[in-house]
Formats: sequence, structure tokens, C-alpha cells
Amino acid sequence: MTDLDPPTFERIESLVTEVKTFKTQFDVFRFMKRATEAFGARCFMVLNMPGPTARDLSSSSIITNWPSDLLTEFDQVSLLSDSPVLAHLRRASIPFRYDMDDTSFVRDPRSTEVAKSLFCRFRMNRGAYFPVHDASGARGAVSFNGDREPFTTTEMMELTYLSVHVFNRLAEIREMDSRNSDMLTERELDCLNWTAAGKTSVEIAEILTLSEHTINHYLNRATKKLDAVNRTQAVAKALRLGLIK
Repeated sequence: MTDLDPPTFERIESLVTEVKTFKTQFDVFRFMKRATEAFGARCFMVLNMPGPTARDLSSSSIITNWPSDLLTEFDQVSLLSDSPVLAHLRRASIPFRYDMDDTSFVRDPRSTEVAKSLFCRFRMNRGAYFPVHDASGARGAVSFNGDREPFTTTEMMELTYLSVHVFNRLAEIREMDSRNSDMLTERELDCLNWTAAGKTSVEIAEILTLSEHTINHYLNRATKKLDAVNRTQAVAKALRLGLIK
């Protein structure tokens, strides 16, 4: 018998089955918020592994619900550059717990007190990181942070399994988005660009000398191709993919 016998194993399998159905990053985001709460943590982050010259964490984050003030301050005082957590992620591929009071995660004296004060203020002084990679070999990590007691061995096993599937699904969603974007026509991109600029269908019709009905047709097709629920989400996704500016 193992720690992952039912009902624990059944619980994590049901979560993974749910992950496989997601179509958008927002689906994954909402799921991760629920999973974070279910495991008694406060925040999560799914990130690509920052490069050796990276100066900020926000540009490597894929999805997160870290408080915006925390992330902003973290980057403003350049805490990424000497992060012991990041150093650990780069040299190992094994999930690990961390605690701001753990001597093995002591920073450079310059930033130790700043980091401890910042994370304790947001009650995120403890948690765990789970190294992951996608089918192309790109490395990343999933973290669960808060101030609860350290995750148990069983919880670490569950979260490892869950993190692998979440990171893989996000990579699949980006690939689907990329394939869909290849099918967008020039007119559809034009309409998305003007919509992003705040123009209505009537105004776009005048600009492109087309009928309002035609503009709505292009926008509806673009929305469907991008697997978005409305034009606003379609524009947001097109911006994220770099299809429009």
C-alpha cells in the first residue's frame, strides 16, 4: 500500500482529468486558484525558467495570482538575480520545499532582510517548487506559496503529478493558439487591430470601406478561430500571441 491509495489517488486523478479538458490559459488559471486553496496555500505561479541574464520575474511568469504589489516590488529591488530558489531550480530537477527561515535558502546579505520582509508581509514565506518541462524540453516550474505548515510527502507527490500536467497543458494550449493564429486572414487581423484600438464595427466598416455586417462576420470568425468567448478575449489573445499590436 502507498500514500497515494484511494481516496487520495482518486482525487488527484480527477484533477488531472479536468486539466486535460482545458482550452484556454484562463481555464488553467481558474483551476490553479481552486487547487491552491484546496491545498491550503495562498498563491501559485507557473513560470518558464528565467534565463541566466534575466532581471525580473514577471516576464517569465505564464500565469500567477501573486499579489501585483509583491511581484512589482520583487522586480524593483532585483531579487531575482541572487534568488536561492532560482539557483536551486537551475541545478536540480527534484521538487523541494522552501522556508524563508531555512538557512539553506539564505540570500546575499544585501537582500536577505528585504526578501524576508517582503514575503512575510504578504504571508508567503513558505511553500514548494516543482520543476517541470514540456515536450520540446523547455524548462519551467510551478510553485505553491503561503504560510501554512510544510507540505507533507503525500501532498508533494500529488502536487508534482498535478504540476507536470498543468505545465504540459499550457504548452499544448499555446500550440493550439499558434495553429489557430496561422489560419487568421489579413482582413480578420485588420478587424482585430482596429477593435484593439477601440473602434466599433461601424467605425471599422467606414475605415475599411466594407459593410458593418462584413466586419462582424470577420470578427466572429476570428473569435472562433482563436477559441475565444467574445471579441474582447479574442483581442487579448491576439495581443498575447503577437498577432496584433
